[in-house]
Amino acid sequence: MRKLMFLLLLVSSFYSCSEYQKALKNDDVKTKYDMAVKLYDEGVEQGKKGKIKKSLRLTEQILPQYRGKPQGEKISYMHANSYYLLEAYFDSGYQFERFTKSYPKSEKIDEAYFKSAKSYYYVSPRFSLDQTETYKAIDKFQDYITRFPDGENLGNANELSSELREKLEKKSYEISKQYHHTEDYKAAMASFDNFIEANPGSIFREKAYFYKMESAYLLAINSYKYLIKERLLTAKEYHENYKKYFPQGELSEEANIILEDINNRLENYNS
Repeated sequence: MRKLMFLLLLVSSFYSCSEYQKALKNDDVKTKYDMAVKLYDEGVEQGKKGKIKKSLRLTEQILPQYRGKPQGEKISYMHANSYYLLEAYFDSGYQFERFTKSYPKSEKIDEAYFKSAKSYYYVSPRFSLDQTETYKAIDKFQDYITRFPDGENLGNANELSSELREKLEKKSYEISKQYHHTEDYKAAMASFDNFIEANPGSIFREKAYFYKMESAYLLAINSYKYLIKERLLTAKEYHENYKKYFPQGELSEEANIILEDINNRLENYNS
């Protein structure tokens, strides 16, 4: 029985491949279209990327012939979504953009705008690399949110957009932190200032306030004597700002240790 089932599957597979090869070589556009739709539907239903790849190959052959025709919308959507399902996100992002421009009244328009944005989300690199694609994805999500305030993907779009913004915040924060680590304390303070102003709701805000204060403190204690007092007072002011916004912050203990040293140095300086 098992051998019989195996043979049936083998014959079925061989027949399917044979039909696909015939369609691939056939000059008849409808034959290619029917096979492309069949393979696409089976690939999506069965989760088989091999069938989706075959469908895509056929789709690319016939897409130009169907532009402006009733089947054009369906084949264009299949084309874009095949790339998406195959995780070829640069291609799917671009093809979904084309779809939204060509078929603005499609019932798939909500999904197409969202998947275009999500395609760029998937190609957004880690925070330390160039963030061009991240900015593009955020713009695409914002466009989706504006166009579809009641869209079925609204919650997901907001969530993914927030995740990307956090990545940009992390990049900006790490640049400031690098100035601190390389002991360029003036640059660190200026950079943290810019970060705090530009990112009022950031999860890195407390650390930015703390390291801005610590940068001022380290700059002060490593300065020429005639500059120490003024810079210690600046560091103390930055500590007050930190405590104002984060009275119970996770870095409060370290901040208080620095404040204690600042006060001791100021007392000795004045005595």
